[in-house]
Amino acid sequence: MKQIAETIMVTFAGGLLFTWLHVPLSWMLGPLTAVLLWTALARRSLAWPGKLRNMGLALLGYSMGLSFTIESALQISTQLPSMLVATITTIVFSLIVAARTARQTNVSFESSAIGSIPGGLSQMVVLSEEIEGADLAVVAFMQTIRLLTVIFTVPFLAVHGLANEAVQGGPAGQVNGSADTIISSILAAAQAITTRPLFSVILLLCVMASVWIAVRLRFPTPYFLGPILAASLFTIAGYEPPHLPSLLIILAQWSLGIYLGLGIKLSSLGNWRKLLPYSIMGSVAIVAFSLGLSVVFSSLLPISVMTAFLGTSPGGMTEMGVTATLVGANVSLVVAYQMFRILFILFVVPYLLKWGFRRFRRNPNPDPRTGES
Repeated sequence: MKQIAETIMVTFAGGLLFTWLHVPLSWMLGPLTAVLLWTALARRSLAWPGKLRNMGLALLGYSMGLSFTIESALQISTQLPSMLVATITTIVFSLIVAARTARQTNVSFESSAIGSIPGGLSQMVVLSEEIEGADLAVVAFMQTIRLLTVIFTVPFLAVHGLANEAVQGGPAGQVNGSADTIISSILAAAQAITTRPLFSVILLLCVMASVWIAVRLRFPTPYFLGPILAASLFTIAGYEPPHLPSLLIILAQWSLGIYLGLGIKLSSLGNWRKLLPYSIMGSVAIVAFSLGLSVVFSSLLPISVMTAFLGTSPGGMTEMGVTATLVGANVSLVVAYQMFRILFILFVVPYLLKWGFRRFRRNPNPDPRTGES
């Protein structure tokens, strides 16, 4: 309990500071930064229950699922080819960046490739254990740097570079509201529940069931994806599920920021000083590639640059979805693009990588650092 209390105090200070500095996603990035600095500088161990993290993910997922409509579902179905193009081109560009990183740092191409591909951090680390020649510590370090780079640069670019102003896109965007806004949102949610108690109970049971099904089916981020699907099915069917109070969204982002901070281990690699600059440059290059890709998509498809950028950025589905709500982008499309890439990387890329690495190893004159002839 002492560790949890210390975690709450440290991360609350980080959230307040980032809110005062008007940093985008202050209640996610503030606690994340506070955890990193406190554990590194004060050499203190912090803790956060996994159940609170899962509850936070479920709240964020439910809130984002409310943005799905019949129109957005039709729009998603028409953009499946562009999702495939975005995913494949991003992976190919990541492999090009990985080859350069491997040459400059003398790490194996297998490690650099798995560390550069924008999949989930935990999934890529697990995959590295199955690939001969891959170094788990290198993969974990590179994926961590990619995650940090995306989390801090993409929301900043979205708010200050692509948007004229930070648009509050629904409940999940109202995280910096005044006390009156928070109180009014709580009263509105309470009124919606009391006027339709049976519907609220059914909705709650369906959300809980969606989480259970997502876990059983081994979906990526099941506590986040399950509530998205449940809420979106209700909205597409024409019902109007109640929106969450902004206070709950703040708490959910806070919990997610703590979890992300505790999951990042920057000291897991001995030669991190040599690898760090190339990991940062590679991550920035992939973000820049996504920005260029979003400009092309916006000129060819009925999609804004903002939505395309958040959908193709090499970040996590949760982080990019939260950013989309903050800036008023099309949350349903952003989540769809991110989910498509994650599923493609989880179910297709491992087999392609294993086949490719075996083929390169059979080459009589391969470069051991890059896998090239």
